[in-house]
Amino acid sequence: MKNMIALIALASMLVSGASLAAETSTLEQIKKSETIRIGYREANPPMSFLNKDKQPVGYSVELCLQIVNEVKSMMQNPNIAVRYVPVTASNRFEALSDNSIDILCGATTKTLSRSEVVDFTQLTFITGAALLSMKSTKVDAVTDLKGKKEAVSKDTTTMDTLRKTIRRKGIDAQIVEVDSASAGMELVIKGEVAAFAADQIVLIGLVVTHMDPKQFAVSQDVFSFEPFALAVRRNDADFRLVADRVLSRLSRSGNIKKIYKQWFGKYITEVPDLLEAMYILNTTPE
Repeated sequence: MKNMIALIALASMLVSGASLAAETSTLEQIKKSETIRIGYREANPPMSFLNKDKQPVGYSVELCLQIVNEVKSMMQNPNIAVRYVPVTASNRFEALSDNSIDILCGATTKTLSRSEVVDFTQLTFITGAALLSMKSTKVDAVTDLKGKKEAVSKDTTTMDTLRKTIRRKGIDAQIVEVDSASAGMELVIKGEVAAFAADQIVLIGLVVTHMDPKQFAVSQDVFSFEPFALAVRRNDADFRLVADRVLSRLSRSGNIKKIYKQWFGKYITEVPDLLEAMYILNTTPE
């Protein structure tokens, strides 16, 4: 009996310890480890991608670095390091849930279903899904995909929306799932698919950063609404508040537009009206 009681007590301690570890907040982890782990996508320009020096850069990455600076200031520790962790469309939310990263910085659409798994900051960008094709065989809209193949990154909102749109319009088209935006673009170049579907701003980024951008076409019309946000672990209000405070401060000061011009200036000269409205809505007072 004594042995049984001892085993029950030990099991209780282990469960309690695991529970306490699971409840450790992101800020507590950062303070203890002196490291912030940023999850990023390697090929989603201009939101998140590797530059010529193979360093993560982009609009979303820059916003995350602004949050890093705020954490350093709060903790009065300028030596907090940044560790970049590459993630994919398939494993990005799992990376947050299993504590492999602290914040997800990429082209991530905020949805209610995803909010069952992770939490999101204020919106950071607004775009929509479009189609990338070769200019010689331009695809202007989803209706032009009849009898054709089109690529789309798996485990994305674009994939779900594309399937629904094709089904709703009764279009006989074949969807080819790929692991990354660069892989989808490659299939278009090889002629294995007629188009690649992704967020319009990401498609524009892929084209502009390609060695021969003039051979591509990006459809003007979009077939979805994609509100981007940064993702953090669920039920970690303190860290999310830090991120939201930074985003609000950037919007109030107007510095968010400087970051926008830094990463979008060569793609889009003026801030779109919808994005301008989003920046205004983000000016939450302190």
